[in-house]
Amino acid sequence: MRHPTIALVSGTLFGAGLALSGMTDPARVRGFLDLFGAWDPTLAFVMGGAVAVMALAWLVQKRLEVPVAGGGFALPDTQKLTGKLVAGSALFGIGWGIAGLCPGPAFASLALQPAQAAIFVLAMLTGMIAHHFVTAARVQTATNDPGKSA
Repeated sequence: MRHPTIALVSGTLFGAGLALSGMTDPARVRGFLDLFGAWDPTLAFVMGGAVAVMALAWLVQKRLEVPVAGGGFALPDTQKLTGKLVAGSALFGIGWGIAGLCPGPAFASLALQPAQAAIFVLAMLTGMIAHHFVTAARVQTATNDPGKSA
């Protein structure tokens, strides 16, 4: 990133928001998913706040030619739903429901509850590395054999 300070401030703000809202506590997430038990609506309010802020950001972005920090906007070039997107979303949701953590809260939890979060973060990083190697192998295979697709 061209401006590491902006990244540091953004990440700190994000982590502080997660900690303040209680989203680093896996029990909160599980409580949200427990519709027929002790349902905890906290996550819905956090998500609603995030959606409202992002909606405002999209409105501001439309009026800007370049980002405030320079460079260019890195916006998705497609809106297609693919099998990989659906499968990845399902795996993400299953993992989130089981562990009560997703990547942002997991990293924030490393500062608050390192022993519990470390296991999740290591498993997550292992999965990311495995995905990288599998994808790289598929690309290499497709490059060596143009008849196959990645």
